[in-house]
Amino acid sequence: MTMLQLVGVSKSYGDQQAVSDIGIVAPAGRRTVIVGPSGSGKTTLLRLIAGFERPDSGSITLDGQPLATVPPHQRNIAYVAQEGALFPHMSVAGNIGFAMPRRATERLVRIDELLARVGLPTSMKSRRPHELSGGQQQRVALARALAQQPALMLLDEPFSALDAGLRENLRDMVETVLREAGIASILVTHDQSEALAFADHLVVMQAGRVADAGPPQRLYDRPNTAATARFLGSAIVLDGDIRDGFAHTVLGAIRVAATEPRHASILLRPEQLTVSPAEAGTSEGPQATVLSRLYQGSSWRLKIACPGLDQPIDIFTTAHHINPADMVQLHVSGYGHIIPED
Repeated sequence: MTMLQLVGVSKSYGDQQAVSDIGIVAPAGRRTVIVGPSGSGKTTLLRLIAGFERPDSGSITLDGQPLATVPPHQRNIAYVAQEGALFPHMSVAGNIGFAMPRRATERLVRIDELLARVGLPTSMKSRRPHELSGGQQQRVALARALAQQPALMLLDEPFSALDAGLRENLRDMVETVLREAGIASILVTHDQSEALAFADHLVVMQAGRVADAGPPQRLYDRPNTAATARFLGSAIVLDGDIRDGFAHTVLGAIRVAATEPRHASILLRPEQLTVSPAEAGTSEGPQATVLSRLYQGSSWRLKIACPGLDQPIDIFTTAHHINPADMVQLHVSGYGHIIPED
């Protein structure tokens, strides 16, 4: 069932087109993530959904209800900003209970329940925002949003100011809280790994337009454009001639899900490539030169130069004995993805 639908939504600021002809369907009870580089229109889109801005054209509906004339506070949509945006003059309890009815007993009980849900002790109720860490402020902001009992929660890069370990823990907590509460959400982020980890439904934006949308694994494995492929992770895009189920490329013959002869762009991900020390006189895979290696804990990241490729490519390996300047043999596993033509 569709929770939120945008059709033909556009917004300009003077001569600057922020978003253009946006069409998005956000499923009910799911986690939709809008991801894209800075300036791609992500936050503008979120502000249009929240009602902080009005579109120049197009329609936005929530549960089938047009939102064009509905003010922000009546949309049943909660908004969690990048920095939490807590009221600095209010205590934690005051922030969480801001939108609640003033019936004292029920209000206090509900505040305690929400603190527990976001993993904060009730002893923090009297603290002011400046007395909290960044992670604690974001938890309070989430509790305040949950207090509204919204149909939809909007999350505008809420983890970007946190360090890596805290960001991952808080993201997992938010996912759990939203799932248990049955609240649909839209997260905006520029972090590709965060988008892939959080999303049920992923929307990739480029230059104010939707470049691709769908399940995150489909977008990573089988993107509709080379730009989406490169944005969502390290991508090796090759020219290939398809014949009899193989794309013939500078990396050799790669299996593809097509047999009709044609020229195409083929996507491989680094995890599909492995390397071994080059052996003289063998034709088992192309040979390449290791330019550099970087230790990443569980693996080494190799940057290699392969004849016929304009740019070096990255490969990840656990083979600790491969060093810069070594010659290696490349091996490709799995299928290459044929990127659709524009």
